[in-house]
Amino acid sequence: MKIPVIVIGGPTASGKTQLAIEWALKLDGEIISCDSRQIYKYMDIGTAKPTFQERKLVPHHLIDIIYPDEVMSAGEFQKLARRCIEDVYARGKIPFLVGGTGLYIRAVIRDIDFPPKVDADIRERIKEKIKNEGLSKVYRELVEVDPVTASKISPNDEIRITRALEVYYATGKPISFYRRGIDIDYPRYDIVYFVLNPPRDLLYRRIEERVDKMIQLGLIEETKNILDMGYSPDLPSLQTLGYREIIKYLQGIYDLKSAVEEIKKETRRYAKRQLTWFRNETGVRLISYEEVEDAFCEISRYRK
Repeated sequence: MKIPVIVIGGPTASGKTQLAIEWALKLDGEIISCDSRQIYKYMDIGTAKPTFQERKLVPHHLIDIIYPDEVMSAGEFQKLARRCIEDVYARGKIPFLVGGTGLYIRAVIRDIDFPPKVDADIRERIKEKIKNEGLSKVYRELVEVDPVTASKISPNDEIRITRALEVYYATGKPISFYRRGIDIDYPRYDIVYFVLNPPRDLLYRRIEERVDKMIQLGLIEETKNILDMGYSPDLPSLQTLGYREIIKYLQGIYDLKSAVEEIKKETRRYAKRQLTWFRNETGVRLISYEEVEDAFCEISRYRK
């Protein structure tokens, strides 16, 4: 029997956390966060982490698991999340995968293998080859060893050509080998996959309200504190939405009003990209707020 997993995705500020808590309480579930920024310690306000009260109400997993100067790949996240799913289910609870990072969700629920980490010397060897022989010749090599990947990459895309070849050099297998499970239906779990899809004007209003609330709750102070701990403002984690604009404010590049407006604008763009991703995923049910009750009826069979 496959483990039942309820997935709740959606754009930022759409209400995923509140819905997940409501459903998890009704079904005796636990929440596994699928958010590429909530994994970081200290970054609480800017990532809209569930409050401690909410986490007491329903256990949450994979929040606050690494430091801002560490990196988590989708492959590493996949292993952690799958362990969580098995642990939650083994204790008689229903696992909920909840978040807006579509790649993380895909990595967990689909049968995707991820290539191992590649030594830096292999990457340097390929870069040297490109420098000496030219990108077009190296691209032709990729066509020979991995035509599937080559057909999806521009002959001018040096970064992706290098990545594809370094995996082949390191493993003897094309990178397409590791991506073969993307289009397969969910073989690992009994998945029900909902995505919140609010009207755009309402979503944008919620985004504006959320950003204003983040400032009120102390996003500026939170960012200052992280920098005061010695973390570089150039870290990938701190060059994400909200933090990068506040850092520019602290550096005198923006005034506060401009920083806040920039966060709102970039958050709207990010929400649009998230929805595009989710719409392109197979097996997804887009639901409006009015359809939430009907959606719950579909998963109520999991009630113990």
